Amino acid sequence: MSTPLTLYRPGLAVGRDAQVLHRASSPGFSGWLEHTRPAGGCARPIRLVGTIAAVERDTGRITGQLHTAELPDRALYKACGNRRESVCPDCAWVYQGDAYQVVCRGLTGGKGIPESVARHPVVFATFTAPSFGPVHHRHVARHTCGNRQRCDCRPAPCRARSNTGTCPHGQPAACFARHDANDPRLGQPLCLDCYDHGHQVVWNYFSGELWRRTKQAIERHLPALCRKRGIPFVRVVTTSGKVRWVPPVRVSHSKVAEMQRRAAVHFHVMLRLDGVDTDDPDAIVPPPAGITVDDLEEAVHTAAARITVTTPAHPDRPQGWLVAWGEQVDVRRINTAGDELTDGKVAAYLAKYATKATEATGHSLTRLTPATIDDYADPEGDHVARLIDACWHLGRPTQTSGTGGAAAAGDRQGGLDAQSNVYGGLRRWAHMLGFGGHFLTKARRYSVTFGQLRDSRATYRRTEDDGPTERITVGTLTYIGSGWLSDGDALLANTAARQRRESSRVGREELAHEAWLTGAAA
Repeated sequence: MSTPLTLYRPGLAVGRDAQVLHRASSPGFSGWLEHTRPAGGCARPIRLVGTIAAVERDTGRITGQLHTAELPDRALYKACGNRRESVCPDCAWVYQGDAYQVVCRGLTGGKGIPESVARHPVVFATFTAPSFGPVHHRHVARHTCGNRQRCDCRPAPCRARSNTGTCPHGQPAACFARHDANDPRLGQPLCLDCYDHGHQVVWNYFSGELWRRTKQAIERHLPALCRKRGIPFVRVVTTSGKVRWVPPVRVSHSKVAEMQRRAAVHFHVMLRLDGVDTDDPDAIVPPPAGITVDDLEEAVHTAAARITVTTPAHPDRPQGWLVAWGEQVDVRRINTAGDELTDGKVAAYLAKYATKATEATGHSLTRLTPATIDDYADPEGDHVARLIDACWHLGRPTQTSGTGGAAAAGDRQGGLDAQSNVYGGLRRWAHMLGFGGHFLTKARRYSVTFGQLRDSRATYRRTEDDGPTERITVGTLTYIGSGWLSDGDALLANTAARQRRESSRVGREELAHEAWLTGAAA
C-alpha cells in the first residue's frame, strides 16, 4: 500500500512524536518497515524511482514488472554505504564487519583463502610519522590496567625538562601536566608558530609513496637473503608462455591508515610471508623453510630505516621536503607464545580504525571548495585551521596554464587540481589534511575483497527471500534524493535496525557458546 506523503512535505512543522504516531498507526506500517529494511539504520539513505523487472536468466524474457510508484513512499530505499562512523554509524558497522573479514581471512583462512595461511610467519608493524614540532602527549611508562581502552594508569609528565625556557615565540618549551586520555590539549603543538604545518601536510600527501617504496624494499631484502643462503628461485611459466625465474618468497599485506591527534597519519600493517608455487603462481603456499619470521622482522626494520622520499621542488621550498618514517617503528609477531596479540584482536583493531578518518583531530568536513575554504583555513588560527591553510597555500597553481605566467601566491580561488603543480592535489584533499589515500588497502593475494563479500551477501539475501531461482532482478532507477522523509521515519527505521543488529549479536554469541560447549564436551 502506498503511503500519502502530504504530512511530510518540506517546511511543514510537525513534531517527531506526531510523525512516529502517524506512521506507526497507518495500515501499511508493517509493509513500510519491511520495505525500508535494506536501508534501516542508515543516516541518509538514497531514494530511487523507476522500474524493477524480473527477467529469466536463460531467455531474457521479462516475467514481471513493478514501478516504484506502487511501493511505500513511492520510492526505493538504498543504504548510503558510507564507511565513516561519524557520518553513518549503521553503514560503518557493515563496512567494519567486511573489513574484519578482509583482514582476518588473510590470517586464519576461509572464504576461498586456504587455512594453511594460519601457519605462515606474520608480523604486525606500525609506521609513524616523524616529529614536526613538540606536541602535548600522554605517555604511560608501564601499564597496570586491564583494558587499554579504559586506561586509568597515571601518566608521566607531558614534556618535563630541567631547562624550562621559552621558544623563540615566547611560548613555554616544557609541559609538566599529566594529561588525561580525553584531554583536548593532546596532539596540540606547544607552539603553533614553531610547528612545521607545511611539512606535515606534505608528509601526509606523500606517505602513500613512502609506503610503496618501503614495501618494495622489504620484498627486495628477502630475495637477497635467499641468494645468500642458497635457496633456489622458482621457475614459472607466464600466460604468454615465457619462462621466468622468480624469488621463492613474497610478502602479502593489509594496511590501515589511522589519523593521530596531531593530524599526522600512521600505518598499521599486517605483513605475511608466502611462497611461490611452480605450477600455480597465484596460489597461496607457505614460504621456503630457510626464510623465517626473524627475517621478515629484520626486513621491515631495515626498510623503515633506509627508505626516504624527496619530494619535487616547490616555489616555497626549491629543494623539496624529505619524507621519512619516524623513529617509532613497532614490529610485533602474531600468535606467539606469551604474547596476547592474536589474529582476532588485530583484525578487530584494524577494522575499527578503517571506519575512522580525521575525527581524532576534532575535525570532520566534506571536500572544501574555493567558496568554503575561507571558513576553515586560517594561517593564524588553531592547529587544524593552519593545516588546512597549508594544504591550500602549497597546492596553489604555480603557473597559468598555457602562458607560463605566475599566479598570485595568496590566490584561493584557483582550481582544486593544478596540472602545472604536482602539489595541486593538496587542495583536493585539504579536508583530509593532505592525506588522499585509502584508509584500508591490501595486496591482491592477501585475502578476499570487499566486492566478493558484498556479492556473497547479496546472493545470500536473494536466495533467502526467494530461494534458488532462474530469474534475476533488473532495475532502471533514477536518483531523486537522500535522507528519510521525516525525523519520525528515521527514528522508526533506525530503532528496528538496532533491534535486528542486537538480535544478530546475541545469536552469534549463543552459537559461539554452544560451539565452545560442544568442543569442551568432546
